[in-house]
Amino acid sequence: MNILIIGGGGVVGQKLAASLATRGLLRGQPISRLVLADVVDPAPLAAPFEVQTTTCDIADPASVASVVTQDTQVIYLLAAIVSAHAEEDFEAGWRINMMGTLNVLERARTLGTKPVVIFTSSIAVYGGEVPDPIVDHTFLNPQTSYGAQKAVGELLINDYSRKGFVDGRGFRLPTISVRPGKPNRAASSFMSSILREPLNGQEAICPVDDDFPHYYLSPRKCVENLIKGAEIPEADLGQNRCMMMPGRMWTIRQLIDAMTAVAGPEPARLIKWEAQPDIQRIVKGWRFDMRPEKAIKLGLEADDSFEDNIRYYLEDDKPAP
Repeated sequence: MNILIIGGGGVVGQKLAASLATRGLLRGQPISRLVLADVVDPAPLAAPFEVQTTTCDIADPASVASVVTQDTQVIYLLAAIVSAHAEEDFEAGWRINMMGTLNVLERARTLGTKPVVIFTSSIAVYGGEVPDPIVDHTFLNPQTSYGAQKAVGELLINDYSRKGFVDGRGFRLPTISVRPGKPNRAASSFMSSILREPLNGQEAICPVDDDFPHYYLSPRKCVENLIKGAEIPEADLGQNRCMMMPGRMWTIRQLIDAMTAVAGPEPARLIKWEAQPDIQRIVKGWRFDMRPEKAIKLGLEADDSFEDNIRYYLEDDKPAP
């Protein structure tokens, strides 16, 4: 089994690669080669099979052709520029998030090998005048450029799969928290930083009120679901290849209470509350009451509690003192 992770240098890509290295199998077959590709050369990975790292700009068809090859059997398409960045730089968002997806699918069509393509979409595809709860057949109504770009990507995944060019499956990711590393340009970045930084003994800014609700999933469960998502039999996907990835809705106060329950009261004292209208305008256009019944029936899972998300960060990602 030859696997390509486009976006293999990011948090989810690196965790996915590490999990695949531990498993050694995907879709019932031994993994023989894993290629990690990103706009910057990804960090190397120790594995019991061949691992290659390389650069790839998905906005450049020639660059895509250099990594999607005749023997590529599974493609994880994780690469994107994130929400606030895509909103600020309209042209870059469409060039990378939409045209980049098209470039990958076109390369697969040209090769004629019908690889499995796992596309990470976003719950940002929902919004506007759509009633709660959000169910599997709720129509997409994004209220940001990022959400619109991901919605177009979903249509492409469905159409290229319908034509038999790829075996596509797309998953609308919840906000992944607690993410390790540093804040990025996602509008949701604070939903990790208000926990990660205090757990690391540093101050953090919360730009929304503590009763703000959102839909979350831990990095550990996200990776587990991406692997399960690749292994779903094609016949079970139905006519819509894209679906919500399971998560759970919690308020900011519930996140902080979970952190306190696991790590004690000191981290919460490092959170500062400062309203940021630009961030509020984006995130308050997102929808929160999600009912991911299709994905759950197919075996994907949410976290049991946000205390688990905090424990996973402490176990997997907290820097050593």
